[in-house]
Amino acid sequence: MTNSVAGERADLEVPVERGCPFAPPAAYERLRERAPISRVRLTSGGEAWWVSGHEEGRAVLADPRFSCDKRKEGFPLFTLDAATLRQLRSQPPLMLGMDGAEHAAARRPVIGEFTVRRLAALRPRIQDIVDRFIDDLLATDQQPADLVQALSLPVPSLVICELLGVPYSDHGFFQSRTTMMVSRTSLEDRQRAFAELRAYIDDLVTRKESEPGDDLFSRQIARQRRQGALDHAGLVSLAFLLLTAGHETTANMISLGVVALLTHPQQLSLITANPDKTPMAVEELLRYFTIADGVTSRVATEDVEIGGARIKAGEGVIVSALSANWDPAAFKDPAELDVERGARHHLAFGFGPHQCLGQNLARMELQIVFDTLFRRVPALRLATPAEDLPFKSDAVVYGVHELPVTW
Repeated sequence: MTNSVAGERADLEVPVERGCPFAPPAAYERLRERAPISRVRLTSGGEAWWVSGHEEGRAVLADPRFSCDKRKEGFPLFTLDAATLRQLRSQPPLMLGMDGAEHAAARRPVIGEFTVRRLAALRPRIQDIVDRFIDDLLATDQQPADLVQALSLPVPSLVICELLGVPYSDHGFFQSRTTMMVSRTSLEDRQRAFAELRAYIDDLVTRKESEPGDDLFSRQIARQRRQGALDHAGLVSLAFLLLTAGHETTANMISLGVVALLTHPQQLSLITANPDKTPMAVEELLRYFTIADGVTSRVATEDVEIGGARIKAGEGVIVSALSANWDPAAFKDPAELDVERGARHHLAFGFGPHQCLGQNLARMELQIVFDTLFRRVPALRLATPAEDLPFKSDAVVYGVHELPVTW
């Protein structure tokens, strides 16, 4: 059904910082109530289409007429300047920035590494990693402890290092650079972090080419050699994507999930009494926070009509997964945290052909962490009121900088 105001220009500049740590910006709510698709201004300059509705968001993300290629004219960038554009156009695109056959060809060789069956074989090792860091947490004499540094960051970092064959001794380096890249600090700092991390990964891939091991990158190198063409630049881009995306998002979801469950004790009791409900709880937490809002940006390659709005070729489109995941048409009473909701159709991992490659790994890590942490540390509690925690309102990926806890 066509909305009578779909496509109208809204008096809103995006992105907007979250005012409440547990809810989307109120401006997003008002915009979605007004129309599922509107024209908005970007803080970087220019305009784009803003998709707030869940149904409309899925439609855009599944439609091949919307391109992910950030190098295309009209692609909506929150940071738009000559230096950023030069950087984008000088580097081979990451898988996230590829379309159609190119994207499918890049994704196909790697997708087997993230199947439910292959990841199930990793479960015992992930459990060992989680137990190890909880052992260290319980052994500390210092309370309160920062759960970000004690558990949230090291678990996904060590898991992704082992999966990819990255020395865990280097985790401090790549964590600091990744954090800088997704922050809203100075452009110079972000560019420096990008360049330093890219150089590190280039060197890592070079070493894997001469000294392969039993890891994802080595298997990709061996596969390419069997096919007779080693694509070093492509491997660097793949490694960059998997390393940066493989720990930052999961780490933030661990911290936010702990905050949400500790501040909703009735919901927490449902999963501690019945761990079979933890997978549903993970889906609900992913929906509730939608920490990587705004990464689902596109540019139309031809004229398309979505949700009653006519989007012209060359116009930028931003699917607000956060707004879509709080759409009452898709999720009844979205402001309520309900671990029994069954929210698997959320857009926290995107939708369509670019849906997150590592989503099954993230789900498994979150399930293991929540089940193990609350079983082994039943007296866990926040040492700082939730509203006083240092939330990452200044970052592209939402989370908390610190999470003081005691028990």
